[in-house]
Amino acid sequence: MEIKPIQDSKKLNEVGKFFEKTAEINKNYFEYWKENTLFHWDFWLSWGFAIIPWVLWARYHDKKMRGQLLLAGFIALIISSWFDFNGVVFGLWYYTGLAIPTIPSYVPWDFCLLPILIMMLIQVKPKLSVYWKALIFTIVSTVGELIFIWLGFYRTVHWNILYSVPIYFVLFLVSERVGRIAKHR
Repeated sequence: MEIKPIQDSKKLNEVGKFFEKTAEINKNYFEYWKENTLFHWDFWLSWGFAIIPWVLWARYHDKKMRGQLLLAGFIALIISSWFDFNGVVFGLWYYTGLAIPTIPSYVPWDFCLLPILIMMLIQVKPKLSVYWKALIFTIVSTVGELIFIWLGFYRTVHWNILYSVPIYFVLFLVSERVGRIAKHR
């Protein structure tokens, strides 16, 4: 039994051609990654950036704040990975030394470093103004971008890292604010 889609067949064929091109490029990149990144220094450093922060967080976070911190970190992860994915897809920047070659954004940055930095800042000095913490987060994250450029992991194409400054500031504020939902439950 054949199911006939209601979508225009011409559109299906055209989108299929884009898919085939994308699949071929991804396959070629995966082969390149296996030869030039897998088990090289940048691969191990990327995995270190992915694992070590979580180990430290698991050891040192305030267990009473766990729900609040994880909610804030999760929001940061979702927002930062969405921005990062779109930046790569639209050609604003790209990464080398990817820990996972099938995800275009840099997983250690979006899923580990940024959320954990936010969670630690929320936990430390609870009386310090959220705006001061957002500023600290913004400065550390911007310096982190510069370090990643120096390492050769991050290459801007149509992006200036100064554009990231307000994004980091708002990312912290939104993550911290959403994290407070868990605090009040």
